[in-house]
Formats: sequence, structure tokens, C-alpha cells
Amino acid sequence: MAHNLLKGKKGIIFGALDEKSIAWKIALHCVEEGAEIVLTNAPIALRMGEINKLSEQCKAPVIPADVTNMDDLKNLFTKSMEHFGGKIDFVLHSVGMSINMRKGKAYTELDYDFSHKTMDISAMSLHRVLQTAYQLDALNEWASVVALTYIAAQRVFPDYSEMADAKSMLESIARSFGYHYGMKNKVRVNTISQSPTRTTAGGGVKGFDGFITYAEQMSPLGNATADQCADYCVTLFSDLTRMVTMQNLFHDGGFSATGVTAAVINQMEK
Repeated sequence: MAHNLLKGKKGIIFGALDEKSIAWKIALHCVEEGAEIVLTNAPIALRMGEINKLSEQCKAPVIPADVTNMDDLKNLFTKSMEHFGGKIDFVLHSVGMSINMRKGKAYTELDYDFSHKTMDISAMSLHRVLQTAYQLDALNEWASVVALTYIAAQRVFPDYSEMADAKSMLESIARSFGYHYGMKNKVRVNTISQSPTRTTAGGGVKGFDGFITYAEQMSPLGNATADQCADYCVTLFSDLTRMVTMQNLFHDGGFSATGVTAAVINQMEK
């Protein structure tokens, strides 16, 4: 049931690829809560995905943008403000990619050129987005920026490879830029550390199916779904969380605070 939490607000959603994308769910929930949005993704992702279907559902324009290209980002924010007729209230950063993982390279055998691209796309892109918005004065006071991350930034998950390093950097950028943007314009910047979720990207991680079952057993409330993550993002985009910034917020059913559960112990004893 919608509560009009985002009535009158305008936002940019990065990263919706297909119906499995968390960003896709967030876009739908934002519109249901009264927001107007602009959708964006890299040109190659737009060709591979189904974003035009989402665009029709949300009545939202699609503006291509490579998150490693400052000219693209400047164009995105400029055209978004033209479309909205004013500044922006929220931004979702749901961007991540590892060539090393796609190539099956272990963390101890990284190709560093690939790693540089991982960091640029998955972490530095948040800095680029924030810097562009900051310099264009594109965000309203009390605007909210949320980036999706994962607990591998704090704990070792061997097959998550250098994406764990990228997520650590992403969270650091959110804190550091969150300070500067908060001082300048009361803009909030947070990260959400979501449960493992069956997305197109998540499915590419080795051993993902086994881990998602393990996480379900390790979480007192079970794994958080993409739809539930979308609901959480709506609250962070809303005025109800105005004093929350520079935080990494775990949305994982309690996984991050649980040492072990009876279900896991019972499984080990079998």
C-alpha cells in the first residue's frame, strides 16, 4: 500500500537492467510513492536490458550515461533538471561490475587493468556522480543519495574477489562526500548493505546459490528481498530520515549481527 512518501519528489535511478534488478524494483516503488524519476544506465546496458519496458511503466525518460565519463554525467544531470523543471531530490547508485569475476580470475591472480576498471565503475563512479551534482548544484537541500553495497566490504567472501575492495571504497566515498555535501547543502549520502539477492549480476558470483541458502539460515528474519530493499530505499529518500547520513545501513534480516544460528549448527552436525 502506497503512502505518498515521495509525493512531489524527483529522482535519478542508476542501474536498472531487467526485472531482476534491485534498481528496477526501487524505480517502481518510488513512482508508486508519488515520485517522478529519470532512468539511466550505460549505453551497452541499455542495449542488453529491458529498460524501455520500465520506462513505459514509470512514464520516465531514459538518459544514457557511462558512469566513468564526466561529460555523460554532466549531460545526465543537466537534462534531468530540464525534464523536471528544477533540482533533484534523490539519487540511487546501483552500479557494479568486475571483469576479473567474469573471467573467473581468483583474488590472488587479479589482472590489474581489469581491477582498475572495477574500481572506476563500481566505486569511483559514486564520487563522479556526487562531484557532478555538487558542482552543478543539482540537488535540493535535504536531498538523499543512496548507493547499494554488500557486507563483503567488512568480511571475507572469497569468491566476491576485488568487488569487496570496490565496495569498501564505495562506502568510504559515501562517508567522505556525505560530510562535504551535508555541510554545503544538507544533502544526505548513505549506503545500504543488502542481503544476497537473486539478480542478473548476483547470479554471476561463483557459489551464489549455496551462499544465498546459507545466508537465509544465518539471518533471524531471513534474507531481505529486492522489493523489501526498495521499500527501505523509499524511506531513505523520504523526509522521514532527514538526519540519517554517512551511514552504512545493513538491510539483511540480521545476518550482519549474527554469529551463528541453530539452523546452521544443526546442519553442521548432520
